[in-house]
Amino acid sequence: MIAENVKKTLAEIAGGNNLGEKITLVAATKTRTADEINEAIEAGITDIGENKVQEFTEKFDLVHGANRHFIGHLQTNKVKYLIGKTYLIHSLDRFELADEIQKRAEKVGWVADCLLEVNIGSELSKSGFSREEALSAYEKMRAYPNIRMRGLMAMLPLSDDTQYLRELCLSMRQIYDTIRISDTNAAYLSMGMSGDWRLCAECGSNMIRLGTSLFGPRNYPAKE
Repeated sequence: MIAENVKKTLAEIAGGNNLGEKITLVAATKTRTADEINEAIEAGITDIGENKVQEFTEKFDLVHGANRHFIGHLQTNKVKYLIGKTYLIHSLDRFELADEIQKRAEKVGWVADCLLEVNIGSELSKSGFSREEALSAYEKMRAYPNIRMRGLMAMLPLSDDTQYLRELCLSMRQIYDTIRISDTNAAYLSMGMSGDWRLCAECGSNMIRLGTSLFGPRNYPAKE
């Protein structure tokens, strides 16, 4: 089933987004076993993303052949476990975190590729910079010597109002296009998950993070 889902999704995104840009598919591997992840990679997945540092480190040597992304909320005391191991950190959501990444990366002579997380729906339950802060925050992040900004990440709020969600997506694309004018490193607008990725791709997203649509329902461990 996993291989079939991967191939079907890769075929669907083969034409790119509404602007003809390649869409990078990041398989969200939260709660997935190494065997499941390796099956997805064998089917064509080139990028995988973990939400929790513990899972990232536990699976690191068991999974082979894919770029490693960190896509969850990142605590400053866990940064040290990701240094030198990530292709892209999607959740740079505050300057305190940037300070810690800079400190740790500088020590080992490594540059961390990161996306600025934008709280697109101004939700209290989510972290990230507001849309109004995004441009200013992005520019400040570019000043860190050992952080290379690569674009933006956002999560759409849960809503049945498609027009509202479309407007949010288009506003993110507008911010992304603005940062690209002055930053040639900006390459990714990471926006879209299993329930809304098609809408995001129609509005300019070029990186999507899919879990359940590739692997099926999550396998949460039973509580004792």
